[in-house]
Amino acid sequence: MEDGIKKTGPEQAPGILSLLLEGVLPDVRRERPRKQYEVKRLSKVLGQPAVFTLQGLPYGRVHELQRLTEDLECHILLEGCVDPSFKDPALMAKFKAATPLDAIQAMLLPGEITDLSRAIERLTGYRQTTIREIKNGSGRAGTRT
Repeated sequence: MEDGIKKTGPEQAPGILSLLLEGVLPDVRRERPRKQYEVKRLSKVLGQPAVFTLQGLPYGRVHELQRLTEDLECHILLEGCVDPSFKDPALMAKFKAATPLDAIQAMLLPGEITDLSRAIERLTGYRQTTIREIKNGSGRAGTRT
């Protein structure tokens, strides 16, 4: 006993509920992750960077898209691409596209569509490891007992 304070063993970390209630967490339904990606082929053709702004998709929209059987990658890109908007009438007119999906397929190569849709999937929490196992039931990562 030192300075009148009794020590009862190692300090206990706060529980996850306390951390969640006390911490400042974004509401991912409203604040989805965003990143920018350059399409190298388009940059070369245009003579300047062709940068697409992508964002993750909300939970409900992901499940709606999972029911689709055709053009899934194009639908993911259509929903997750903030800039450019493939729904823009001028962009659709430039490519003589009847639908935004037609505009995507006219503008981008299949591999570019795949890469961009996978980037959106990563922003949504897919195609990456988002959890890790806690060994030996210690409750803390990286601690061995």
